[in-house]
Amino acid sequence: MRAGARHAAAATTAISSAGIDNAEVLRIRSQFPALDQEVNGKPLIYLDSGATSQNPFPVIEAERAFYQERNAAVHRGAHTLAVEATEAFEEARQSVAQFVGAAENEIVWVSNATEAINALSYAFSNATLWAARKRGGAELAPFLLGPGDEIVVTEMEHHANLIPWQELAFRTGARLRHIPVSASGTLQMDEARSLIGSRTRLVAFTHASNVLGTINPVDQLVSMAREVGALTVLDACQSAPHMALNLHQLNVDFAVFSGHKMLAPTGIGVLYGRNELLNALPPFLTGGSMITTVTMEQAHYLPAPQRFEAGTQRISQAVALAAAVKYLDSIGMERIHQWESKLGRRLIEGLITIDGVGIVGPGAGEPRLGLAAFDVAGVHPHDVGQYLDEMGIAVRVGHHCAQPLHRRLGLTATTRASTYLYNTTDDIDTFLEAVAGVRSYFRA
Repeated sequence: MRAGARHAAAATTAISSAGIDNAEVLRIRSQFPALDQEVNGKPLIYLDSGATSQNPFPVIEAERAFYQERNAAVHRGAHTLAVEATEAFEEARQSVAQFVGAAENEIVWVSNATEAINALSYAFSNATLWAARKRGGAELAPFLLGPGDEIVVTEMEHHANLIPWQELAFRTGARLRHIPVSASGTLQMDEARSLIGSRTRLVAFTHASNVLGTINPVDQLVSMAREVGALTVLDACQSAPHMALNLHQLNVDFAVFSGHKMLAPTGIGVLYGRNELLNALPPFLTGGSMITTVTMEQAHYLPAPQRFEAGTQRISQAVALAAAVKYLDSIGMERIHQWESKLGRRLIEGLITIDGVGIVGPGAGEPRLGLAAFDVAGVHPHDVGQYLDEMGIAVRVGHHCAQPLHRRLGLTATTRASTYLYNTTDDIDTFLEAVAGVRSYFRA
């Protein structure tokens, strides 16, 4: 092991088996250099991890060390650097697979979850084309779509888990249907049972809403899909960073998540698929490194995951993602989830006491992520965000790539505060104090 790798590994030693407290959070935060700064003359309080998280030193070091010590193309050269790069690349796959309870050959590298869902969407289209051209047999059957078939999503989906399925329905003639959201911000499961039926071929849903904070009943949705022979796609972007995840136990067919929401750099994400499904699914991107043989007339493709990894890969980013999941594991995902649940309750309980502030999603005491989206009467969310930024508090404003959900809620936009393992209860209290001053500042 080289010096850089030793440094990164040493920094991720397990901290404690007890619950997280503010003192531990302050020790954790000291490893995040971006958080050690002032914004507008105030100490930065970063409450936008639902969009992009910050990076600890071990993750930064892992990517730096790769470029400094073993930068080379993977699965190509036979020289020392190429071998070391390939080993680091595949070891990263092993680490990430273990983190989410999957097998190594079920983890496909992508740039982000949006790319992963689009890759799936177009792979389904290719399956239909392959079957029409008799380029495949019975293994393509689970992916075939046409008029009369149905794709089911939910009303709370991020656009990335909605638009690709809209387009797939358009390309194949299938019908897109959605499970509605209740006034309390949960899925109407009675409606789900009536929607998921004999014509359903695919059910795509988020594990946890990036707006509502709602944690969906994966087991029930998967069971409904299984009963009718439909495939399932899980958007785990908001769950993989914050909850212990075991994809085999969840029994989903496919899942996606992005590294930049879980302490890793941008430009790296994961497509998970059950191995037998990935090996049957036609690739979307084609080119080098994903083939067995090529003639001037046709090509034959490698088994998964390589069949979906055409061209030069995101090598340093994958290595950094592996460092990120090791860092999270060293602290403990259950501990992180418990701490963020505490912060989430503090957010909700505080916001509902502020005059003129309305939250969306489950109320205090209900299971939810450590985030809160809210509306301030008489003040546009962008103005709220700018006011908080003046206080050194970073939040997200807008529709959060969930326009249909906001329309259902009767809103055009909201302000969202989202926590992570580096936030303290003092961060929440300072944020709440700032929100309490918004309406008077704008004379609303």
